[in-house]
Parts: sequence; structure tokens; C-alpha cells
Amino acid sequence: MTEKKEIFADGMGQIHFAGNMVRFDFVTLQPGENGAAPTPESNVRVIMPPQGFLAAFNSMQQLIDKLVEAGVLQKNEK
Repeated sequence: MTEKKEIFADGMGQIHFAGNMVRFDFVTLQPGENGAAPTPESNVRVIMPPQGFLAAFNSMQQLIDKLVEAGVLQKNEK
């Protein structure tokens, strides 16, 4: 069996387009000193071509729609 690697991120720090690639910088929150608020620290970058980004975006949108339908998430009406 091949070993699978799991990566945890508290969120996305930045997403940008450079060198004809979409770049996601994921962050984890690091505890602040003396009770200060946690600070985000970049820990992983994922780089993909625009076509891969679009496919990932479509997959995420489908999952969001399912989570809304299941009542896990609520749409933000502006």
C-alpha cells in the first residue's frame, strides 16, 4: 500500500496568478506570545495550471451546494 500524506491548514493566506500558474498559499495559525491573537504562518503552497484550478473550483462549488442543501452551510444573502 502506498503512503498517503495529509496536510492540515486553518485557511488560505493568499491565492495569486504568476508564471501562468495559480498559486495557493495555505496557512496554519500559530499561538501569539503572552496571550496575543494567533498569527497565520504560511506552510504549504499548491501550484496548478488554470485548467486544474477551474476543475478544482467547480468541484468545490458542487460540494458547497451539497452542504447548503444538507443544512450544514447557509447562503449569505447580501
